[in-house]
Formats: sequence, structure tokens, C-alpha cells
Amino acid sequence: MVVDVQAGFINEHSQGVVPSVVRLVKGWVALGRPLVFTRFFNPPDSPYEHITGWTGLRNPEEQRLVDELDPFIQAAAAVINKPGSSAFTEEFTALVKGADWTDIVLAGIDTDACVYDTALAAYHSGVRPWIITDACASTGGPEYHEAALLLAGRNINRRHLLTTESLLSGKGGPLEGGTA
Repeated sequence: MVVDVQAGFINEHSQGVVPSVVRLVKGWVALGRPLVFTRFFNPPDSPYEHITGWTGLRNPEEQRLVDELDPFIQAAAAVINKPGSSAFTEEFTALVKGADWTDIVLAGIDTDACVYDTALAAYHSGVRPWIITDACASTGGPEYHEAALLLAGRNINRRHLLTTESLLSGKGGPLEGGTA
């Protein structure tokens, strides 16, 4: 799953992760694995507006996936639009159950928000989350990215933090040993 790699989340802290996400997606698709994209949108009167005062990601330009992912959108099993941080919407939960997925591989923006919240929701739903550390970033900066990985290592399991190379080579994660 590629979480919220959208124009409105690209800044000086997150822009460098886009090539890593594309590399991961290319390798994942080449292995014939299902691909899901998420797109965050911030509806009026959301908690983001009322509690934090944030009104970003309201227009289509901010909400669009980055251009580099365009070649992969048609091949995706789904594009999930979500008004909250977790991708575990009704639509996505039905997809996971219908496909009988036991694991979910996560990459995207923000490591400390939508990626982390989706990983926790997966964990609590009985789906094993894997976070691809070099294909995630935080718009808040590297300290937020690292803090989220520290928490994920503690709350999910450090073994569930992988690099693109270790995942695609089968040296870790759901593809380990080529059996998944």
C-alpha cells in the first residue's frame, strides 16, 4: 500500500522519498503483487480543522497522487480515498477481507501519521503490517519519521521495519524465502 504520496504532502522533508516509493512500486508490481494507493482528503469541519487548525488537502490539485505514480494507478487493485489518517476504511477493510490478505506492506507519507496509524489499525485488525523505512517520510522532518519508526518498532515489532531491498529480495517480510 502506498499511503498518501500526494502533491499536497510534498515539501522539503518529503520530496526525496518519491524515487524510493517508485522503486518499491516497480519492484512490487514486477513480482505480481497487488498494489493499493490511498489519497487523503480533509473535509470541511474535520478534526484537523477544528482541533489543529489545518485546512490543507481540500482541493483536487493537493489531493492528486504525484505524477511519478501515474503509470501505476491503472494497475492498482484500488485507490482508497480517506478522510482520516488510517487506510482501514470500510472499503479497504472489505478489500482486505475479500482478498484474504494476512499481511500489508506500507510506504508513503507521513510516517508519523497516516503510515503509522494504518500500521496500528492493521495490527489491531489481525493483519501483519510491514513498514518500508526507506520508502516513507514525514512532512514534519526526519525527526518525526524516526520517532514513528521507533514507536512502530516497539508497538508492532522491530522485525516489521524493512528496507525496499530486503523486502524485494525476500530477505525479510512477507516475501521472505519466496514463500508468500
